[in-house]
Formats: sequence, C-alpha cells, structure tokens
Amino acid sequence: MKKIVLTGAAGNLGDELRAMLAGMADELVSTDIAPLRSDALSNETYVQADLAQMDQIKPLIAGADMVVHFGAIVDELPFEQMWGPNFVGSYNVFQSAKEHGCRRVIYASSIHAMGMYPKTDPIPVDAPHRPDTWYGLAKCFTEDLGRMYWDKDGIESVHLRIYSATSKPGNARAVGSWLSFDDLRQLVRKSIDTPLVGFTIVYGISDNDRAPVDNTAGRVLGYRPTSNGEDYAEEVFAKEPPSDPQDIGQMCHGGPFASAKLGVSPMAQMGIPQKDDG
Repeated sequence: MKKIVLTGAAGNLGDELRAMLAGMADELVSTDIAPLRSDALSNETYVQADLAQMDQIKPLIAGADMVVHFGAIVDELPFEQMWGPNFVGSYNVFQSAKEHGCRRVIYASSIHAMGMYPKTDPIPVDAPHRPDTWYGLAKCFTEDLGRMYWDKDGIESVHLRIYSATSKPGNARAVGSWLSFDDLRQLVRKSIDTPLVGFTIVYGISDNDRAPVDNTAGRVLGYRPTSNGEDYAEEVFAKEPPSDPQDIGQMCHGGPFASAKLGVSPMAQMGIPQKDDG
C-alpha cells in the first residue's frame, strides 16, 4: 500500500502498532494530540492533531489506502468531555475517508459496547449493543457509524472489540479477557490484508481457555490467536481475593466499567493514569 494513517499513535496500543504498520506501506502517517513515545520511523511522518477538529484530520487522510483509528479517550469521563474525541472524532475520520476515497477503516472498538451483559453469556458479535458507560456508548456509535458508511457509501470497516490488551494478564478477569500485543498486531494486520471485509465486527481477544465471548467471526479475517491467558492463571489466581457474586463489575463483561457510575473514571479509582489511546 502507498499510505496508512494511524490515529492514537502515542497511546499504549498505537505505539505497539507503529513498526508493523510502517512495514506494510510506503508511508505511515501517525497522529495524536500527544507526542510520540519514540522517534519517528524512517517512513513515518508524525502530525500532532486533534481528532475533534475536522480541518486538522481531513488533510491527513488524503491519499490513504487505510486508516487505523485507535485515537480516543480511553476511560469513563463526563459525556461533555467524551463528545469531541470519541464521538466527533470518529465522524471526522469516517467522513474524511469517504471524501478522500479511502478504502477501509480499522477501528479500536471495545468490549464496553457490550459491557452490561453477564459474563455467563458468551455474546456473539451480532448481539444488540449493551454499553456500560459513555465510553462504551461511543464505541456503539462508531460501530453503527461504520455500518452506515458501508451501507450508504461502500467504505469498508473492521471494528475490533478489544478486551484487555496488555503485556500479560494482571487480574483474574484478564485471564479470560486478555489480548496479547502479538495477537493485537496479528488482528490488525489481518484486518488490513483480508481482500474483502465489508462491515465486520470481531472480538479483540487471545485464544484464552476462559474466553467469555464467541469469537467465531475472527475466522472471516483469518485471525488465529496464539496467546493464552491460562498460562498465567495459577500465578494470577494465587494473588486474587475470592470473587464476590454480588459485584456487578465481576459478573459483567465490562468489569469495573460495568460497576462504575456514569461519568466517573474507574481507572482513577484503580489508580491507573488516564491516557488518550484506542
């Protein structure tokens, strides 16, 4: 490909994707509202931009074959703070892709679009949305936005409902919900390489023995995850207190987002710094 655009390039997941994406195109244009974590690669151009500003985003997508849209606030905050980057930002990306004739958008959706389902329900990708937060609602909005742009304008999109993307599982929930960085890169690569995707939703999860969702849809992309959170189960469970069946956060797919009040950051409550990411 001639050009790939990556939003959220300074975030945790965007940074993990940069080198791979740079190897898939003549030019990688990386953008974020924050500086990159490391120097730009030889064929990578970094442009600081605000997703909520169409005049900053639209020029970046000119001539792009694909947009990998991982830019967003990754936390629960009041709706007014989420509106610009998470709602308007998605519209700006898809509308710019349409106007420039970009072929496909790969979007970092989230399990939080389905977060209020009980974990005992292995929800398929076509189950109705059931968001757990404003953050999850933004993911529902963008999935529906992608479907509309496919139906109306033929813009392809793949929506990756990412679960727990970390270097290794850090808690009992993540033993089942983990997405390794290797599997993340494979999933994004397959989303780009697959000849025809139309409108596709797939769960961003590794091949975990305790995976709480049905990820058969990943086979459409040729996605075959190689990591398994069970490798860390004994270590993680030994440190965890007994589960509380009355805790919504432990009973629902959304975890702490499911038990959080609307507009209140569960990450802050867990002592995790809030970052702009996918």
